[in-house]
Amino acid sequence: MNLVRRDRLDRAEVGDVTALVDEVTAHDGVRPLSEHVMLHLRSGGDSPAHNFLLYDDTLVGYAHLDATDPVEGASGELAVRPSARRRGYGRTLVEALVADLGPQARLRLWSHGSRSGAAELARSMGFQRERVLWQMRRSLFAPVPEPQWPPSVTVRTFEVGQDEEAWLTVNNRAFAGLPDQGSWTLDDLRRREREPWFDPAGFFLAEQDRHLVGFHWTKVHGHDHEHEPIGEVYVVGVDPSMQGQKLGPALTLRGLQHLRARGLSQVMLYVDEKNTNAIRTYERLGFAKWDVDVCFLQQ
Repeated sequence: MNLVRRDRLDRAEVGDVTALVDEVTAHDGVRPLSEHVMLHLRSGGDSPAHNFLLYDDTLVGYAHLDATDPVEGASGELAVRPSARRRGYGRTLVEALVADLGPQARLRLWSHGSRSGAAELARSMGFQRERVLWQMRRSLFAPVPEPQWPPSVTVRTFEVGQDEEAWLTVNNRAFAGLPDQGSWTLDDLRRREREPWFDPAGFFLAEQDRHLVGFHWTKVHGHDHEHEPIGEVYVVGVDPSMQGQKLGPALTLRGLQHLRARGLSQVMLYVDEKNTNAIRTYERLGFAKWDVDVCFLQQ
């Protein structure tokens, strides 16, 4: 067994890790790493983060450590080759993440999907459940009601090279209490604009008196996997000045109309389990709980 720690991965290592993630995704039905990690992994990773590669003749496991969040603290994610599980590789990777942080920090470990072995591993190592994200889904064969817009609100689609700064301002105001979404930079946005799934025709902006007041950014993914493509309510945000005017539900419906028109059969979204107001809103729009991502905290 050989454990290698890298600040950045070279091209061959990126290819090996990507192949490992694809194998785990096909086996488990859910990707073991978050979108944020995958976005940076393709270019070798972020220098403040660390990559751990575990070899036993071949690559059998990978872990990512991000210690850059001053509010939530360090977080880790890992993937172990399905044929190499229950041999202690996952535990070795988690122990490496904990040792890398040192005794003064506590690790948050993410488990994606209810079938993930990361949840069982975290509990066996004394981690406690801290945060839960629901994945909710809705059939697009079911009717999608017509959006009801607040007075004087108009809707158009995002224009690359024109709307970035205005969108960042509203996004960061809308999610001021959520550091993982409310602290996006222009680089974060540009990185997603370069992704093959990015489509400005599915990125809706709501304006009132020519000022951006809300948005619904949709996503279609799954083309590169065995399952059929599925739509996603990627991000819905409303400026605090428009709270209480039901702009969020209207924008959500506009995005669902778009995804339905593309011929997709289902749409998904992620929402924090504690955000009961949002969950109730999505349930009224036809969504139901499908799966969970769980964050475990080291005790």
